[in-house]
Amino acid sequence: MLKRLLLSLAVVFALVVSALLAIAASRPDTFRVERSLHIAAPPAQLFALIADLRAWRGWSPYETKDPGMQRRFSGPPAGVGAHCAWQGNDEVGAGSMTITASDAPRRLVIQLDFIRPFAARNTAEFTLAPSGDGTDVTWALYGPSPWLSKVMGVLFDMDAMIGRDFETGLSRLQALAAAPA
Repeated sequence: MLKRLLLSLAVVFALVVSALLAIAASRPDTFRVERSLHIAAPPAQLFALIADLRAWRGWSPYETKDPGMQRRFSGPPAGVGAHCAWQGNDEVGAGSMTITASDAPRRLVIQLDFIRPFAARNTAEFTLAPSGDGTDVTWALYGPSPWLSKVMGVLFDMDAMIGRDFETGLSRLQALAAAPA
C-alpha cells in the first residue's frame, strides 16, 4: 500500500515537473516589462534626473529596498559613459549600469549587468514624450529570456514584480519633479 502511494506520488510529481518544463519551453526567448506615467514637468527637467545616475538616490525604488547599498560611480556625471556599480542586500543584488545612448531630452538607454542574485545582461530604456502640460515617461526593461528565466516566469509573474518597482520609481520621479527646488 505504501509502495503504491509513493509510486503514485512520484508519477504525479513527474507530471507536474513535465508540465512546468513544457510551459517554460513554450515561453518567448525575450522579455519586456514597461510602465508609463504622465508627469507634469518638462522633458528636460525629468531627463536630467534620469541621465544623472547619482540623482537616482532621490527616486529609484531600489534605494529604499536597501538604504545601505554600496555604489561606485565612474565616467562622466551624466549621459553616455556614466557608470554605477552597486552591491546590496538580497533584494537589490549586485551589478552595474552604464548609459549607452542618450538623446536628450527624449530617450536614454542603459546597459544593466546583473551579477547577483543571478547573472544577466539586460537593457533599460527611458522615453520621454511631451504631452499637454507635461511629459509621458516610459521605463522599460528588456532582454533575452534564458531557460532559467522561462522556468521562473512560469512560477512568478515577473512583469508584475518588476512593473511594481517601475510604478513606484515613476511615482517618486513625479514627486521629486514637483518638489520645490
